[in-house]
Amino acid sequence: MTDMSQGSWLWAAKGVGAIAGSAASLVYILPQGRREAASRFIVGVMCGVVFGGTAGLKVATDLGIEERIGSSEMVLMGSALASLCAWWALGFVLKLLGQYRPDRPRGDSEEGNGHER
Repeated sequence: MTDMSQGSWLWAAKGVGAIAGSAASLVYILPQGRREAASRFIVGVMCGVVFGGTAGLKVATDLGIEERIGSSEMVLMGSALASLCAWWALGFVLKLLGQYRPDRPRGDSEEGNGHER
């Protein structure tokens, strides 16, 4: 077996945390299709890798556990959290910008589904 450096462990923790957070976000709110699932997963992984260290440090500091956990655990926690929250934050921003319209018909309502009463 090869010895991994501290930097390699941190990158591995970022990747695992980001993937776990993205997978969890897909489970909480099921996507409407493959394209949405893929985009949500990719956005989550990217945000987890980019913001994982900072988010982990913030959470650990707020909880007062930064001295009790290792840097890999801190990055893993932060990456999972950033990845999980990425889609929620993106949805919030889209809603603020008016891109997301919850009043748009989806085809499963009584109106406009082709069934006459």
